[in-house]
Formats: sequence, structure tokens, C-alpha cells
Amino acid sequence: MDKLATVVALYSALQLALACGAAAASAAAQVNKSCVTGAAGAAVSIGYGGAGAGASAGAGVSLGGDAYRSACPLAEEIVRAAVERAVAADPRMAASLLRLHFHDCFVNGCDGSVLLDDNPFFVGEKTAGPNANSLRGFEVIDDIKAELEKACPETVSCADVLAIAARDSVVASGGPRWQVEVGRKDSRTASLQGANTNLPAPTSGVATLVQKFRNVGLSTKDMVALSGAHTIGKARCTTFSARLAGVGVSAGGGTPQGDMAFLQSLQQLCAVSAGSALAHLDLATPATFDNQYYVNLLSGEGLLPSDQALASAGPSAAARADEDVAGLVAAYAFDASLFFDDFASSMLRMGRLAPGAGTTGEVRRNCRVVN
Repeated sequence: MDKLATVVALYSALQLALACGAAAASAAAQVNKSCVTGAAGAAVSIGYGGAGAGASAGAGVSLGGDAYRSACPLAEEIVRAAVERAVAADPRMAASLLRLHFHDCFVNGCDGSVLLDDNPFFVGEKTAGPNANSLRGFEVIDDIKAELEKACPETVSCADVLAIAARDSVVASGGPRWQVEVGRKDSRTASLQGANTNLPAPTSGVATLVQKFRNVGLSTKDMVALSGAHTIGKARCTTFSARLAGVGVSAGGGTPQGDMAFLQSLQQLCAVSAGSALAHLDLATPATFDNQYYVNLLSGEGLLPSDQALASAGPSAAARADEDVAGLVAAYAFDASLFFDDFASSMLRMGRLAPGAGTTGEVRRNCRVVN
């Protein structure tokens, strides 16, 4: 592990030095926030222009940081207080609320469609394979929306509630803070097929993960950074059973030191539960949003096959990607502030995913049904 730590440190230092040098060399270049060391939980200042490369709002949606400043000045405070109460009562809820935003944005953009219940006109997304008996936190969103409707009726969209709650869940867990862009509209329909097709599976390999993110306009770097959301939360044995069968071991077929003991502990957990037991995605700091997830991957202790695959991406996989996946894992494991900055930037980019042109929306009074 000493040799590995040295390699990671040298690689990360070189990458960071190159990035900082490139930014300083051009007078027109924007400040590279990765060059600024910050503490865990510190605010990350990211301008809209600086985080703009990649996905766009589209569909005529104009996002900004002050859409509710006059129309509903207490909106963010209402969401924050509700999220803090929910996480205090159930620390796992932070990961659940963050995941709701992910699963919303990857299906026809960030439009609140994941919150819709089935109705006579369409089957919603809640019963899709990646969501059924898995997504949770709907009642928390219901409570937040009810408070917002009392304070400022028909003003704050359910899609924006998801985006703000996701940020506040990260902050409540010790992660970075960023200014959420708001102004989204809620869809009047949902897509079961989209949820079954667009969302990455826990058994996905790197090539599949890269393609799933590219399909919605996000980069390989976004994929690696956003995967860091798995630093909090839990997963059922059924989602990592392939990991126990040997999938996701390190490149070259070897088993990193400590990996076998980790897998054996998971096997014991799952053997007595018929696959229903829950395991922490990050065993070391399960309720803290930090970079431990990436440290775990370097030790062969990623829970999901799709997680461990990031650290096992060989040269052929990296050649097909626009970023060195394993290199990013090492860089984030070495530098928590770099991970925080990149995660916040990628959350902003993901938050800009929107329905296609011509799609109309509304501000739902009840997040479960159209007006």
C-alpha cells in the first residue's frame, strides 16, 4: 500500500500542477478552483459560465440562482430545514434524496417526472427496474412541497425542490455547498421506458457507464465525479451479488490486499438475509460525504461492481474514454477538495439537463400528480 500511495500522490500532484499551470498561463482562463484547497463542508464557488461546458438547460428553460428571491424568498430555507430534520431522523435519507435527483435528471431531464404516481394516462417511473423498491424519500419531498405551497403557492417547482434537497443533503452530510440553479418546470408525464433504459445498472462496466452519461450530455469526468455520491447510503445484497461472484476485482485478475476479507464479510451478511440485507456503500465513513469512496476503490473495497470497475479500468477502456477513469479515481482519493469542486461542478451540469425542445411544463401543486 505504501508504493500505491506514493504513485497516487505523484500522479495527483502532477495532474494538479499541470491544471494550475495551464490556468495561470492564460490571462483569459477562468480560475481553476481545483487549485484552491478547501476544507470538508466548505462552500465551493462556481460561476455559471465556468460550469457551463456540457449539458445545457434546453427547452427554453432559463436557470439562475435567484429565481425565487422575490417570488418565494424563504424557499431555500424551507427546503434546508426540512432536509436537516429528515437526515437527523434517518441519516440514510441524505443519500436517498440525492439519488432522487439523479434518477429524475437522467430520464428526460430534471423535470420532476420521477415523483409522479401512475395514473390512467401513463405508467410512471417509480415501478421501473432501477427504482422499484429502491427509491425512497418521496414523503420528505411531499412535506417540503406542502410547506412551500403554504408560503408561496404554485411558485416553486417539484424539480427545483429535488435539486435543492440534493444539495442540502450533501451539505448535511459534510460535503460541499454550491448555489443551485433554479427555474425548472415540472413535466406533465413520465417515462417508464426511459427509466428502464437510461439509468446505469449497478453491474455496468466502465464503457457502459461512460456511454450512459454521454447519452445525456455528460462527460466521463462527470461520471467519475458523480459516482462519488456513493460515499453515503446503502445498497441491498441483490445489487452487488455479482461482486461476490468475483466481478469487479482489480485489473490483471489480482485481488488487492484486504479485498478478499471485505468480500467474505459481504457474503456472510447476505447469506443469512436472502439478499434483502443492506450494506453501506462506504463502510469506513458511511454517513459522511467525503472522498473515502475513492480510497475504498483503490483498496478493492467498492461495494457495487460498477463502483469497483472505475478503479479497474484498463488501458483499452481508458483509450475509449475522454478521461483516464482510473487516474481520476486516484486523484480524488488523494485530494478531497478536488473531488468536492468537481462534484459540485458536475451536479450543476447534471442539473441543467432538461426535456427536449417543445416540451411544456408547469409548477405542480402536488408533486405526485399533474395539476
